[in-house]
Amino acid sequence: MDALEVDISGSAGNFAIIAQFRAEPGVTGLFGRSGAGKSTILKMIAGAVRPEKGRIAAGERVFFDARAGINLPPRARGIGFVFQDGRLFPHLSVRSNLTYARWAGRRSGSRTFDETVALLGLETHLDRYPETLSGGERQRVAIGRALLAAPDILLMDEPLSSLDEERRREILPYLERIANQTRIPVLYVSHDTDEVARLADRVVAVEQGRVRAVGSAAEILGRSLDEAGGPVSLLDGLVTGLDEHYGTAFVQTAGGPVELSSQDLPVGSRVRLRIRASEIAIAMAPLDGLSIRNQLACVVTGVERRGAFSHVTLAVGEARLVARITGKSADILGLSAGKPVIALIKAVSVERSRLLRPDG
Repeated sequence: MDALEVDISGSAGNFAIIAQFRAEPGVTGLFGRSGAGKSTILKMIAGAVRPEKGRIAAGERVFFDARAGINLPPRARGIGFVFQDGRLFPHLSVRSNLTYARWAGRRSGSRTFDETVALLGLETHLDRYPETLSGGERQRVAIGRALLAAPDILLMDEPLSSLDEERRREILPYLERIANQTRIPVLYVSHDTDEVARLADRVVAVEQGRVRAVGSAAEILGRSLDEAGGPVSLLDGLVTGLDEHYGTAFVQTAGGPVELSSQDLPVGSRVRLRIRASEIAIAMAPLDGLSIRNQLACVVTGVERRGAFSHVTLAVGEARLVARITGKSADILGLSAGKPVIALIKAVSVERSRLLRPDG
């Protein structure tokens, strides 16, 4: 499937929209604070809002070109859209909601009905109606309906924002499956770092209507603040072993071996690990007699002062970590670019963010 190429400008409310990026097959996160303009960019791609200038295309298929006077209507773009609230037909069963878009659009796709139902765990819900479903179940149906319409591109506008924490935890594994299996460009809008870390391969950072940065999830989230006020670090690696007695797993990453508390990681699987900056401590040399399981040799590549805190960027092999420590600690340790240090990370502080497909 061709990549989606976006190069547009327009307006939304009180600020201008300026967006230029490329979304390859797989999941690309549109990440930024609420009100940053992410949803407006999605609507421009879908054809619900017209940009003033620019071009939107996928390979030879041109959806919008201001100079050429091309502006395909939404129904002609082959784009699936999953909204925040699902928007199911209340008078139709789950089965009929799932098949409606494919029937209405007269489209046929390679993904079968049974495959989609199994992918989203909807086997026992087919004869139920939307009013009998939980919020998470309704969103799974909405996602299934979009997939069964066989879109060339899938847009997801904060599909978990209306759900409580329990429902979010329920649906994230299903979204993870889609992220690992999809072969079309998927744009996933969110302001939540956990969602983006689990689902996205690349991230487009949006601020006040403008695309500020495009890069890997590790690169962009390492510069962004999570809900705890600090950046997050992502490490991809291979599960090399398990300690069944203590319930830990060993993952070989580009930065070295990492141990974490986990009992559900099969040996040989590829995984993405997530570590909050506030959970990384820094020492000047390896330490004995500690409960901290991970001690990674690093080199400081940058120190940025943020009020009372310092964000310390660390190169560990080919990987990158960000630690959040007090400015006083950074000064006492004399941290500066080029200085070798040890990153201390408790096994219980390493979170499994996502199981990756074998090819990454």
